[in-house]
Amino acid sequence: MPTSDGPSRFPVFVAPSHGNHQRSPGYVPGRVAPVRSPPPAKAPPPPPIKPHGPPPECPATFNVSEENQRRERALGLKQRKNTLICFGVSMGAFLLTLILVLSLSSGEVLDENCPDHNPSLSSWNPGHQPEKTVVVRRGNLFRLESSATFYSLTVQSGGRVVFADNADGTKDITLRTRHILIEAGGDFHIGAPKCRYRSRATIALVGRSDDKAVPEIPGLGRKFIGVMSGGTLELHGTERVAWSLLTRSVPATGLATGGHAFQRNFSRGINLRVVDQDTAAVLLSERYDTHDSRNDSRRLTQLLRTLPAGRIVTLAVGDSAVKSLLDETKKAIEEKLGSSFVHDLKYRQAWALVSVVGGGNASCSEDVREHENHDTGGRALAGRNFSTVDGVGFSVTAYSEWKNGFPISGFQVDAVDQVVLNLQDEVQQTWKPGNQIVVASTDYSMHQAEDFTLLPCPDCTSRQVRIQGKPQYNHIGEIIDGVDMRAEVALLSRNILIYGEMENSCYGNNMCQFYSHDTYGGHIKILGNFSSVHLSHVELKNMGQQGETGRYPVHFHMCGDVDQKGGYWEPTYVDGLSIHHSFSRCLTIHATNGLLVKNTVGYDTLGHCFFLEDGIEQRNTFYHNLGLLTRPGTLLPTDRNETLCISIKDKVYKGHTPSPSTECKAVSTFWIANPNNNLIGNAAAGSQDAGIWFVFHSVSTGESHGLVPETKAELTPLGIFYNNRVHSNFKAGLFIDKGVKTTNASAADPREYLCLDNNARFRPHQNADPRRPRVAALIDTLISFKNNDLGAWIRGGDIVIQNSGFADNGVGLSFASDGSYPKDEGSSQEVTQSLFVGESRNRGTNAGQNKYWGLGGADAKMRTLPRNRTFPIRGFQIYDGPVRLTQSTFRGFIPTPERYTSAVGFSLKNTWQLTPRNNLSQLNFHSTVGLRTFFGRPGQWFEENDLDGDKNSIFHDVDGSVTGYTDTYVGRLDNYLIRHPTCVNMSQWNGVICSGRYSQVYIQTQGAPNLSLSISRDEYPTIPLVLRGINSQGTLFQPILMMSKSYTLHWSGPAPREVVLSLINFDKDDWVLVGLCYPTDSTFQIMADINDRQSNTFEDMTDYGTVPSLKELEKRPMERKYFFDLTTGLLWLYLRARHSRDGHSYCSVKGCERVKIMATTSSKQICNCTAKAYPKYSKTPSAVVPMPALNTQPCKVCGAKQLVFSSEPWTSYLQTQVKSLSSKEQQKGSNSSFITVNEVTMPFFQPGYFLVSVDACSGKVTKKTSFAKMDAKMAQYMKTGIPKRSIVLMATRGQLEGLTAVAPHLVSFGVAKVADLHSKESLALWGFQGSSSPPPWVSLQTGHGDEFLGLQERYLPLGLEAYGCSPHATKTRKDLELLKKATGLQ
Repeated sequence: MPTSDGPSRFPVFVAPSHGNHQRSPGYVPGRVAPVRSPPPAKAPPPPPIKPHGPPPECPATFNVSEENQRRERALGLKQRKNTLICFGVSMGAFLLTLILVLSLSSGEVLDENCPDHNPSLSSWNPGHQPEKTVVVRRGNLFRLESSATFYSLTVQSGGRVVFADNADGTKDITLRTRHILIEAGGDFHIGAPKCRYRSRATIALVGRSDDKAVPEIPGLGRKFIGVMSGGTLELHGTERVAWSLLTRSVPATGLATGGHAFQRNFSRGINLRVVDQDTAAVLLSERYDTHDSRNDSRRLTQLLRTLPAGRIVTLAVGDSAVKSLLDETKKAIEEKLGSSFVHDLKYRQAWALVSVVGGGNASCSEDVREHENHDTGGRALAGRNFSTVDGVGFSVTAYSEWKNGFPISGFQVDAVDQVVLNLQDEVQQTWKPGNQIVVASTDYSMHQAEDFTLLPCPDCTSRQVRIQGKPQYNHIGEIIDGVDMRAEVALLSRNILIYGEMENSCYGNNMCQFYSHDTYGGHIKILGNFSSVHLSHVELKNMGQQGETGRYPVHFHMCGDVDQKGGYWEPTYVDGLSIHHSFSRCLTIHATNGLLVKNTVGYDTLGHCFFLEDGIEQRNTFYHNLGLLTRPGTLLPTDRNETLCISIKDKVYKGHTPSPSTECKAVSTFWIANPNNNLIGNAAAGSQDAGIWFVFHSVSTGESHGLVPETKAELTPLGIFYNNRVHSNFKAGLFIDKGVKTTNASAADPREYLCLDNNARFRPHQNADPRRPRVAALIDTLISFKNNDLGAWIRGGDIVIQNSGFADNGVGLSFASDGSYPKDEGSSQEVTQSLFVGESRNRGTNAGQNKYWGLGGADAKMRTLPRNRTFPIRGFQIYDGPVRLTQSTFRGFIPTPERYTSAVGFSLKNTWQLTPRNNLSQLNFHSTVGLRTFFGRPGQWFEENDLDGDKNSIFHDVDGSVTGYTDTYVGRLDNYLIRHPTCVNMSQWNGVICSGRYSQVYIQTQGAPNLSLSISRDEYPTIPLVLRGINSQGTLFQPILMMSKSYTLHWSGPAPREVVLSLINFDKDDWVLVGLCYPTDSTFQIMADINDRQSNTFEDMTDYGTVPSLKELEKRPMERKYFFDLTTGLLWLYLRARHSRDGHSYCSVKGCERVKIMATTSSKQICNCTAKAYPKYSKTPSAVVPMPALNTQPCKVCGAKQLVFSSEPWTSYLQTQVKSLSSKEQQKGSNSSFITVNEVTMPFFQPGYFLVSVDACSGKVTKKTSFAKMDAKMAQYMKTGIPKRSIVLMATRGQLEGLTAVAPHLVSFGVAKVADLHSKESLALWGFQGSSSPPPWVSLQTGHGDEFLGLQERYLPLGLEAYGCSPHATKTRKDLELLKKATGLQ
């Protein structure tokens, strides 16, 4: 998905001819850059070369007088001077013409876009002078023609260094130096945007951190490329696809069967392996002791006679095999396997053979080695290469030898050096043999990322590459269960390489207590007010310095606005960089705005990778970047893992020991310190903690401290967030929460400066002004999978997630409100048009630091697991709210005996409040959802399941799509505050479904700490709800109550002297009647008010009066009255909302309605009035809102519209399912066989073959045909009856007649070779009719015996030009449109 840089308007060495984009003297590009004089103007372009012509003619002269003679002599001198000038001009023109002619004759055409073609440059061959400090001064315009070594290189004002290049890209140049310093007016060029460098350019930055003889350059240190104010750095390598996606899964070892390796000493006789030629599976492993047993020889003969033609057989002798090797066995080996050596095989000869049954001598590879004195003259080695039916190459090798007196034999079946990767993009032109690539993990562990070297592949298509070796882990290359889990594949190599020369091990003060390797790499630092910086398609390796702050692979340091807003007519960008094996971050944007970072890869780095530093960086755009294997670092607390966190204490106050979970453990691939930045099409494919983390600085930090008085980051609207993918991260894929500590460590707060701080709540408003309307933050098209803890954790509001897919996360998505009452305004959090998958068919690899392996998924097979084998996986987690989940789909949530796996769940061990305004609607639950929701049970992970939030768990099923009962609420089974007699118990959920109206009462107490509260509903007085409360300047309780009911409240100790009851989520005229327990000697002052939280003022303050009885109170519910029952100790009053509520606000439009009770008493007794209150106030249970009837009709508008959630949303996909049925399955009671296309199921019931054709461009089913047997009619149909450009789906049922005859016809549908179907009993095919190069998704699956195929599902891309489909002229790429919007470039 690469995009062009766009045309450059001027050649590098030509100044623009107009002044529209010139910066004014002293211009400050950005608010934090120091004022500096503008750099000197570049030289004008050279004059055009004119055709060579004769010199001007000189006029004749005459002598008239002495005066005339003097005049004539002077004139003659002038004429001679003119003649010399004319001659000089002519010679100059001639030389320029000669240069041009020579250039043309050598194939080098002068190109004004190429910096090394500038005629003003001088050839420079300085050689290797490692102790020389080179300064390129004004007027030194050098074209570096050959490799060189310097102590250092400084390019001063008016100086220029350009790397030479040539047309065939063979002018390789290496420059070694301690540093390169580009000062104001200095230029350094390798290639240009419209004349990319073709040769190989290498800059090696050398030096050690402990070399005291090398002075540090202020602000830059050592081992760097530095760009000062007014400097120019232009590096432009050959344009390449930076990264792509796999389009076909690659199994561990490269073979789906896993390969085979065997070696043994003294395995006497003939060792045999039979290998399936279609799958590379080892079907039989056996040893025949033909040295000592004639019966074994006969058994071998019998086996060989019965093996079907085409089967791969490999033999290897251990010790000796000839003493009892019968002639009939030798003959069978000769006839069946084509052996030439077995007939004359001798005692203890080493012999190895690989052959194909029935293939004759041409198919046989064998080798014999003589035995002498317990040794052999080398190893007998035989091997052959084969291909599976899916086109995967593999080799079968056998060996036999005597070595040091030991007989050794063995076999190997593997795909070493034969694995071909299928990719989304055309890469073969720019990804070359010898280049390095990395394939990302598609499992929970980021450590399953693997790098490879590319090998030549003459048979590969333009979208294929071949790798050296073989993969250790599975890498997914397809859509699985509707979620795009394709592995990213990145090219690490570039033809411009900048790297740090490293020592073999760590030394000095380079954090050697934490790292065994040298971490003092090179770095590039760009300072503010630079003239021009553009970096594209450059490789940066061994860059960054872990022990030094501000020394990163690429660092834009306090540059201000670097786009057109800052006066740069060509906005600054980095494009196509490969930053790998870095020792401190990837790319740092520090007090810099408007930078475009695209197509850049950061791999295997320490600390935050793409890093926004001080919290004031805005308008930067990250487009189509990839970061993976982001490891912990040491620089900031947020870079550190647990070990580093507690070990590094030099910046905490005195003896403070940091808390890893709250102060550190936040290392992220994308660390975004201000929401006003744009992320489009990026991938965070493996970090120690988070993929993308939005963190909020309350003030500008670091070197920017004080430049901006208040960042207002929490109030700032989110920039564009579209089509990003996050996976294989340990903590979370996406994390939007928390701030950083902005004060130094002190006795009052001993934590380190810039550690994590739980002080930020994202609540975006227009212009970052809380008095103006909210602006919803839109998370659009997020793909999140295989994150150990959370697919996404998002705190704040208003926030909307749409068109997103979550799969295989510990918890798919969890929202948290932007605070708690009374600080939280009550915001909107919404999820719509999204898909949640609990456990997908991506079962992972039990290796690569994955800790947990156990049963799970819809197929109940072994798989990698998040967190723990017992961890309760949840798709959507409700923490507090309010949230709205609508038009979304759930699949793959099947609980196991070890764990509860539910589609909708709740935060574990939750002390916090939940709102009944958590609304769920229009949800679709796939048949693979076994537990729609779950409220927990005492046990592991849930502990006692008795915290306040646990007990008050509830959500609103708006339309009945969860429960089948419209407009009902689902809560804890044992919560009788929300029940009525006709509620429906759901014991499997530990829940109950009830109708009614529900709201919260926020109860805040003063004067009696550590109270617990017991609340009884008068209709269920024997089953109270006991809340522990939250201690925070008093005790807080937040029960959910059914409206229009009465309750009594009792304390575990003396009654509090002050109680404030706030009405939360009450709609106008909602009410409850409450009786609070007090000592009978209590006197009261009770008042109502309305709290305006913005101004923190109180209005409508009204005192309560008394009434003589509860009946009198009940007659006057609208009045501010109370009744204190001395016989029971209950203070009765109504809580009634008198104003309407707006939207998602907790409180009314007027403010938060409250009742404040101040009690005076001398009693210290425990105030629990239950025994006196009941049965006096007991009531018969009843429903305020009748329970609706169960709706059994399917919901046609439920679920997400999309079936596929892809990282290429502009591509349409076809959902296909093939369910074949063998005779043995029928005997076991199964009866379904069908083909499904986009959820339209086409069953078939007769034995035989069922074929469905789908137009590959439109996705419409064009034909569906069944055949009872493979006969001439079916053969003709397969040859001519299927339209071109068709996706061909085939399923089978029952006893199959003529199956082997089907195999040759499948080759025309893209199957790699004629499959062996002799013993197969069922078949499933995804084929393609109409292309010479079959798509990578073509697949043939077969079943036999008890190996049933089951339901097979695949998602196939539609409308591809590779199919022959017409390109969609009207199809727009939303990501490209958003990129234009983000950068302002059209």
